[in-house]
Amino acid sequence: MTHRDKWLVFAPAGLVTVGLGTCLVQWAADKKRNGHSTSEWVAAGTAALVVFNAGLSLFGRGVAESVLYQLKEKPREMDYGNVGRL
Repeated sequence: MTHRDKWLVFAPAGLVTVGLGTCLVQWAADKKRNGHSTSEWVAAGTAALVVFNAGLSLFGRGVAESVLYQLKEKPREMDYGNVGRL
């Protein structure tokens, strides 16, 4: 896979996973609010935070792949050896 392909996979997957983790945090908070047992809402909250942080990691990897793509694969628009010459 090229850096571009990895970027196009990791960034959207990260955003979707962050959204899922956010929804799960709300779900865990709702469990606490509705009086479920402590172990139940703590376990749900822990799982939600794991999903949320995994999403941040995936998105961060997507950003890193985007930078690598821009540095290594994207054709250079300007030849730095000809700076100043028009």
